[in-house]
Amino acid sequence: MIYSRNLLYTIGAYVYLPWALLHLIRRGIRYRPYFRRWHERFGYAPRVDTESLIWVHAVSVGEVRTIVRLVEHLQREYSDSRILVTTMTPTGSTQVRQCLGDEVLHCYIPYDLPGSVRRFLDRVQPKRAFIVETEFWPNIFRLCSDRSIPLLLVNVRLSPRSFEGYRRFPRFTRNMLSKVAMLAVQSEGDAERLRALGAPEDVMRVTGNLKFDAFLPDDHADKAAVLHRNWGESRPVWIAASTHEGEEKIALDSFQELRRQHPRLLLVLVPRHPERFSRVARLCERDGLNVILRSEYPEAIPDNTDVLLGDTIGELHQLYAAANVAFIGGSLIRHGGHNLVEAMVVGVPTVFGQHVFNFEQSSNIALDRGAATQIRDGSELAAAVGAYLSDSALHARASQAATQVIDDNHGSLQATQDLIQQTVGHDSNMEWRQR
Repeated sequence: MIYSRNLLYTIGAYVYLPWALLHLIRRGIRYRPYFRRWHERFGYAPRVDTESLIWVHAVSVGEVRTIVRLVEHLQREYSDSRILVTTMTPTGSTQVRQCLGDEVLHCYIPYDLPGSVRRFLDRVQPKRAFIVETEFWPNIFRLCSDRSIPLLLVNVRLSPRSFEGYRRFPRFTRNMLSKVAMLAVQSEGDAERLRALGAPEDVMRVTGNLKFDAFLPDDHADKAAVLHRNWGESRPVWIAASTHEGEEKIALDSFQELRRQHPRLLLVLVPRHPERFSRVARLCERDGLNVILRSEYPEAIPDNTDVLLGDTIGELHQLYAAANVAFIGGSLIRHGGHNLVEAMVVGVPTVFGQHVFNFEQSSNIALDRGAATQIRDGSELAAAVGAYLSDSALHARASQAATQVIDDNHGSLQATQDLIQQTVGHDSNMEWRQR
């Protein structure tokens, strides 16, 4: 039965492949880097000339920033090994180079097709593999297990929505999770859902959310202060970050309303996907707003600028730090929200919508501690942002609460490192038992 489920999954993956390639083409038309290095997506990774390699997969920008310190720990702990970091997106690839430079190798993760995965494993021959967050790939899991490659999952989260999807295939999901050597889980809620799916209890620990320990450059505060001065020292700044289709229009309408009380307000608008940058810029222009691109104005901006479009990669943490209040996108639509911890790390009060099921734990903590405001729909966005801009005492309390939340919840990095040590130890050549 399990074999037939694996076969059906693989057949489905091959059937879906033309749509995946069409998706790449469509995104590539709007953002050219998607056209590059397709061979890597079919397992043709650069051959690695090393006897010991550790593979770390982080799907995109946020996940890469999350695991920077963990990668640095692995480099110290296993100094005889090279580190290969894979991503799925070009923006994630750019972030690897920005955060880790030439200290690590990089390529795209292969599609979860048996031939592509085998080819990838043949070419890079990892001694162990680390997968970040919710990247559950049945063929990768199975083929790593077949080759006795320890598969260690870190910062794992499983939303109720994803749980319901996996629960429809209990035996298949249980078999997939049985291939895992370690599950470092963000919260007890995530652990309960994984237990219900049959994840092995003996390899699972709640280690907390690595985003609370995320990498932040030492000079970020000084750079943020310079950035705000370049934008206009006396100007209030609102950032609407990681926005999706439909959310930009809501943000722009709210911006127009807010300017009645804050005429010098600057909106920093950062769409989630680079291929939408030009479309969002045209949307701003149609609303009669003066919009400029961050990539074209890295320093001072014209005084008549209404909207600064964040079209750079890997700079979001700096843009957050230079803002007074942040709206977190993906939450006014049924996407599930995006990472709000990155704004909280720099003490910025946050506003988000009802759809935050992908970040349930961190959003609940932020609300409970008074570091954020949740809105029901776009009609409440201007009021929530305006409250933080107008009430300095409210802003100060929320900012202090955000900083305190980060202080109270860090420690996941150490807990994850300890669990890795317990699971695989120091010996890079150790054998891993097959489940």
